[in-house]
This record gives sequence, structure tokens and C-alpha cells, in this order.
Amino acid sequence: MKNVFAKIALTAASSAALSVAIAAGANNSAQAVELKFDWLGDAGYSATGSFSYDETTAPTIISEAGSGATNFLQSLNVSFLDPSKNLLGTYNTVAGGVSESEFFKFNFDTSTQKLFGPLNVGGGTGVIEEYFFSGTVGDSLRLRQDLGTSITLDQNSGSINSAQVPEPASILGLLAFGMLGVGSTLKKKQASC
Repeated sequence: MKNVFAKIALTAASSAALSVAIAAGANNSAQAVELKFDWLGDAGYSATGSFSYDETTAPTIISEAGSGATNFLQSLNVSFLDPSKNLLGTYNTVAGGVSESEFFKFNFDTSTQKLFGPLNVGGGTGVIEEYFFSGTVGDSLRLRQDLGTSITLDQNSGSINSAQVPEPASILGLLAFGMLGVGSTLKKKQASC
């Protein structure tokens, strides 16, 4: 009786996982890609964030600047931490395809998955005590705070990392594949009993 129940449960779980993965793939005509980035300054301050765009409409080079509707970015957020890992601030520089910062600059190569050129994210709406991250990728990047005048808290040689976040459909596919492997193992154990 346990064997029949295990087979039914396994079949149901596998079917559900496969159905969800197939439905997710069929319903996603717009393929949003999410990437994460992180930066570490020479004095231990850091920035971490993520951004997304629709890979079906984005060109090889995404260049965005200024406030208002973005051309390709759907979202971009960044958080800043001090050397003790205390949160200094979090900013949604782009939300719903709109930038609120007139100082915003962003350049990304979708084929190499690398940020390049001028970068300015974080604050930038004119509020005193905002933090912002700016400079040129590969040359010099700085974490600054606006205290009426801009002060540099940390900087580095322009090094910044970016990596794609795994897609949910891919994760579901791996889960379904794993469930099939579990089913195969259970069948072998049942046959040997």
C-alpha cells in the first residue's frame, strides 16, 4: 500500500512541476532578465543591487541616462553598506521603467553581461544626505554622500561584478528533473525488495 501511495504522490508532484514549468514558459512572451551586481571599495564600503530588462526587445548595448521613462531597463535598485555591513540606504533608481534621478547613468553589454562606461545610480533626487554611486567602470568608481556638497566615502579602480540571476522556469525544470530521478530510484528500491 505504501508503494502505491508513493508512486501516486511522486507522479502528481512530477506532473505539477512539469506543468508549472511549461506554463511559465508558454506565458512568458516577454522574457525579463534579472542581474545582480556588487562593488567593494578600498575602505570597505560596498554596494549591491539588481536590475532587469526584457531580453526580447533589448539591444546588445543598453545605455540609459537621466530622469523619466527608460528605453530598456525595467528596474534597478541598489543598497549601500558601511565597512561594518550596516545599511546606509537603499534606492530604487529605476522602477516600472522610470528613472527618478536626473543624474542617472547606466551602460550594460547584454552579450558579455558586463557593466561599462559612465555609471551613476542611487540617490540623485536632490535630497540632502542621499548616497550615490558614480564614476566610470574600469577606471574609478566612488560611493558619495550629498551633505550640501558631495563627499567621497570610498572608491576603487572601477571594478564591479555582475551576474545573471537564474530564471524561475529553469529552477522548476531542474526540480522536475530531480523528481524524475527520485522516482527512478524508488522504483529500483521497490524492485529489489
